[in-house]
Amino acid sequence: MSLLSSELAQWRRRPLRELLAGAVATFALIPEVIAFSFVAGVDPQVGLYASFVISIVIAFAGGRPAMISAAAGSVALVAAPLVAAHGLPYLLAAGVLAGLIQVVFGLLRLGVMLRFVSSSVRTGFVNALAILIFSAQLPQLAGAGVATWAMLALGLAIIYGLPRLPLPGLQAIPSPLICIVALTVLAAGLGLPLKTVADLGQLPTRLPSWHGIGVPLDLHTLRIIAGPALAIAMVGLLESMLTARVVDELTDTPSSKSRECAGLGLANIGASLFGGIAGCGMIGQTVGNVRYGGRGRLSTLFAGVFLLVLMVLLKDWVSRVPVVALVAIMVMVSASTFDWGSLRTLSTHPRLSSGVMVAVVVATLASHDLSIGVGVGVLLSALFFAWKTSSALQVRHAEQRGRDGAPEHRYIVQGPVFFASADAFVEAFDPRQAEGQAVVVDVQGARFWDVTALAALDKVRARFEHHGCSVQVHGLRDRPLLADGIEDVAG
Repeated sequence: MSLLSSELAQWRRRPLRELLAGAVATFALIPEVIAFSFVAGVDPQVGLYASFVISIVIAFAGGRPAMISAAAGSVALVAAPLVAAHGLPYLLAAGVLAGLIQVVFGLLRLGVMLRFVSSSVRTGFVNALAILIFSAQLPQLAGAGVATWAMLALGLAIIYGLPRLPLPGLQAIPSPLICIVALTVLAAGLGLPLKTVADLGQLPTRLPSWHGIGVPLDLHTLRIIAGPALAIAMVGLLESMLTARVVDELTDTPSSKSRECAGLGLANIGASLFGGIAGCGMIGQTVGNVRYGGRGRLSTLFAGVFLLVLMVLLKDWVSRVPVVALVAIMVMVSASTFDWGSLRTLSTHPRLSSGVMVAVVVATLASHDLSIGVGVGVLLSALFFAWKTSSALQVRHAEQRGRDGAPEHRYIVQGPVFFASADAFVEAFDPRQAEGQAVVVDVQGARFWDVTALAALDKVRARFEHHGCSVQVHGLRDRPLLADGIEDVAG
């Protein structure tokens, strides 16, 4: 019952505020979904249908309340070559396969792999995305006239200024919604020559319908879609997990990463079967949703429902919304997404951590692919971790007398021994120092992490024996890993 109560609480939380926050997310989705559809080489309604289906499914099946998922740019980049080579039907089949992979990923509870993504990588991911969101608005402003810039300034003034006015009831309505209504009425009333949503592409004229899998289910099809499907699945999981983590931090609430993985898979299967492109978590729109009060599942559900209502039932009205009003919202989302505090801490945080964050931003901006940026960051974090950990290894040498009074060389090893420190471990021993004498290697304070470490210990023993030394190793008893041929004695 407690689980059911918790689930219901995620739907009952401040319904009006949830609906309004979801509406803000919807308007933030429209320009990006249409733009991403063009990137993928499909009709805009393919992206809009996908966003509707994904939002509906993820609202019930997802593990992170208040998160907005839809057709995304990173998935569009992966999908574009497949569409160009084989057409939309194979993209939809790849979306179904990608969804199945994500469901398996969630069932196996592999979402915990996010733990291997450091805070520096997450900060770089967020900052790079904020910059990409902002730069994506610049084409809409290229060659713009005075009217466009004036409306942009007015839109930003409404978004940031209205919440500060002490007017009763004003706080209940998100200022981006007021911005859209005000700029639309003003542009229509003054007859301003502004680009509208209708100029971005063809909007849907009907509800999404069952599409199914329109390709042969055989090995030839599998060979075509297997690679793209795996790429779509991994990119989608990566962005969704990082977006969920950002919401966790913004709301100070936990989420189920495994459920989010499986839920995203179900959403992508549904979207593909209804003729839509696969998608994932949208951090910009999610931040906007959370910023304006979205905390539960109702905001996610309404973002999808309202998107379809706007695109189909209110298409004539939506088509008149000035693009500059949407640009103003996305500029706000970009500014609120960027971690400005990370700039102040660049010089105070460890240089390696700051370097990883900067590398993620640079790699993402250079490739326009968030997955590449995160991949670079994870790789650098792993290398830096291995390097710093390997430097913690210490080997101390002391000469003493054994129980029989004969000279004895004792080596005390402390710290981790693994592939990155194995060579340093071997080089710390000089068999010539103990030529023909007794040697004790005390590894009680050491940790042998892998086979490379055990092979290094065996190599040290062999080198000493080659120089006529008798070798004893103290401290390996009861360890789960033992190298072949090493004598383990009580220390």
